[in-house]
Amino acid sequence: MSKLLILVTGKQGQLGWELTQLADGHQQFDFVFLDRTDLDLSDSQSIQKCIEQYRPAYFINCAAYTAVDKAETEQPLAYQVNAVATGVMANACSKLGATFITISTDYVFNGKGVKPYATEDATEPVNYYGYTKQVGEQLALANNPATIIIRTSWVYSSHGNNFVKTMMRLMKERDTLNVVADQVGSPTYARDLATAILQIINQLEKGNKHYGIFHYSNAGVTNWSDFAREIAQQASLSCMVNGITTTEYPTPAKRPAYSVMDTSKISTAYGIVMRDWKEALQECILQLKS
Repeated sequence: MSKLLILVTGKQGQLGWELTQLADGHQQFDFVFLDRTDLDLSDSQSIQKCIEQYRPAYFINCAAYTAVDKAETEQPLAYQVNAVATGVMANACSKLGATFITISTDYVFNGKGVKPYATEDATEPVNYYGYTKQVGEQLALANNPATIIIRTSWVYSSHGNNFVKTMMRLMKERDTLNVVADQVGSPTYARDLATAILQIINQLEKGNKHYGIFHYSNAGVTNWSDFAREIAQQASLSCMVNGITTTEYPTPAKRPAYSVMDTSKISTAYGIVMRDWKEALQECILQLKS
């Protein structure tokens, strides 16, 4: 009997790469991992052809235009990759009866919240990147009833470019660092998110099917400067972190001030347990040190 195929985009990104690391532990599936040389997300026809060629049972879209500041000036490209391509993928999967899993962001919210955002709370992005992800969500849900959208936040990994690796590099070079202290959220270790996605697929295979929007991050809440201090402590780096305000560190794209998400829905639906962000960070730093 042939194994079910899982097709994954964005294999060079943080989440896609973590899935490549976990694939061997899931021998019940065949995995095909694609990067931008295998699949051009700016070409809608090639997306359809690719999905028709592989005929996956599950399609995990980890590819995205993630340069938040550059998205303000590269709007057509960001929109094509995050919105249009997502809709095309969902539609092509729907024609085959395939489940479409795609990753979205806390940046769909305006950041004015005072309690963790629920999945059904109104979205109102404050930057163009967030807007493209919001449209991508809408198109995915409209084009495939078997869609699972996972909004996540503050993603890092031992692979790729991210806050944890940048901080560790800068802390080795400098005695002090200024890091924004008035943006609040929850870090997400990409390895934990990858594990959760595969857990969800196993649940779907058992007939436990819940579609729609879910939130996933590690447990606990912090701000960027406290996150940086925790990195310094766990990595045994003596750099001092000074908390500054967002206005002292202007960026082309506005960031939401509060983007904590309520993750209870994914726990209830699929039995996903979120571990504390500090524990997850510890694992990543050990990975980086080895």
